[in-house]
Amino acid sequence: MTEHTTDHTPEHQADRGTAQEPRAVAPQEGTRYVVSRTVGADPSAVFALLADPARHHETEPTDWVRGPLEADPAPLTEVGQVFGIEMFHKNANGRYDMHNRVIALEPGRTIAWLPGQYGPDGTWGSGGWSWRYDLAPEGEGTRVTLTYDWGEVPAPLREEFGLPPFPPSFLEQSLAALEKAVTSATAG
Repeated sequence: MTEHTTDHTPEHQADRGTAQEPRAVAPQEGTRYVVSRTVGADPSAVFALLADPARHHETEPTDWVRGPLEADPAPLTEVGQVFGIEMFHKNANGRYDMHNRVIALEPGRTIAWLPGQYGPDGTWGSGGWSWRYDLAPEGEGTRVTLTYDWGEVPAPLREEFGLPPFPPSFLEQSLAALEKAVTSATAG
């Protein structure tokens, strides 16, 4: 059985529940969600999935993330690397492109990025929100902690975009999708 916890303390101390009884988390200081789940795969397998832009849609509980912009995207291997993802959301007038800049990367342990876009002059910019995955061995699996942080987003943009654009349960569903993707890949 996979244990599922939702963490809402700055130190990431667990507020434990079970997969059958997930608990929602309130935003930390009003600017982030943190959710954890133990998945049945080793950290290197989880990291390999997260470091492959061609597979990011597999960690998405909806069809918001569509796929990579490149036919054969390079794996994520260093901080500063930018990877393009096709996105779709009705509130964003349908299809759009995101160019995510890697801001933390330690193989088998951590990967994080800032979603952004290139302007007409070719300059990359970000609205300030980030996605971060921290991995730790736990028993026969990996404890995956997913953090969505919008603390660096200026107040006018928070209001314009309606941040956060989803409840904490979206992150719980993302981790369930990640678990399904990584365990089906390792079972095959």
